[in-house]
Amino acid sequence: MAKRKAGYRGEEAVDYFIKSLTEFTVIHDIRLYSGTEFFQIDTLLLSPSFILILEIKNISGTIFFDPTFNQLIQTKQDNEKGFLDPLIQARRQQRELTKWLIDLKVNIPIEYLVVISNPSTVIKTSSYHKKALDRVLHASQLLKRIDKLKVKYPEEKLTAKEIRKVSKTIVKKHNPANYNVLKYYDLQEKDIITGIQCHLCSKFTVERVRGTWKCAACNTVDKEAHIKALQDYFYLIDSSITNHQFRRFTHLSSSNIAKKLLTAMKLPYSGSFKDRTYHLSRDLFEKFNFTGQK
Repeated sequence: MAKRKAGYRGEEAVDYFIKSLTEFTVIHDIRLYSGTEFFQIDTLLLSPSFILILEIKNISGTIFFDPTFNQLIQTKQDNEKGFLDPLIQARRQQRELTKWLIDLKVNIPIEYLVVISNPSTVIKTSSYHKKALDRVLHASQLLKRIDKLKVKYPEEKLTAKEIRKVSKTIVKKHNPANYNVLKYYDLQEKDIITGIQCHLCSKFTVERVRGTWKCAACNTVDKEAHIKALQDYFYLIDSSITNHQFRRFTHLSSSNIAKKLLTAMKLPYSGSFKDRTYHLSRDLFEKFNFTGQK
């Protein structure tokens, strides 16, 4: 979570500088499929003359772009930590996006920059590492570098209508990552706390009482607390669930009540009545906010 928040704050810091670029269409956090693999871009700027990929890094301390071993080395409080070179990441994004756009019959120059969002970060590299010297910069230098790209690419390749079409296609083809959380963190399903969590006191003391959910710790009542529990199940465990799995996860004893709750959500399902499997999706939970209320 801390890593995700740091990345988000980094993108916000860069947004401060690019918000004045009215001639650009800006797209954030896209993940596209090239036909063989997925590639992710932090921020994409589309103009009539060129497209610019921004690989944004919110890293503090002193960072050194090592051209020998192609890595980024962070030094902070006398500790060193190595990262994959973001220049390699951005170059791959450039290559994959070029192929992706060719399939759309779009031919336009694509540039990339590695933007360090933290102004206090000290950036270092070897004097002969030309790629780092040319393409790595602090966010405050971004507008000046974009002005140079405008001079480099004076010819318009796309009309305003074509840019709108390309940007809509990119957003439509965006494919959010849905990785296996348990596998990623080397956990098992038994490690997950089951039961329904109270959205007010956060304790797992919510019980089914007289047609609703009630927290035994703080007496908060929430008719749709099971929806948040299903959302947790979807993101942590699986995108499908049976009546038995639902009862085990929510600590609900009655199969009839479980069936009633699942049916009321109008979930798509497969299988016979006895062996019915309900299918969960991201779109389903977008209809509800964090507390499970419509």
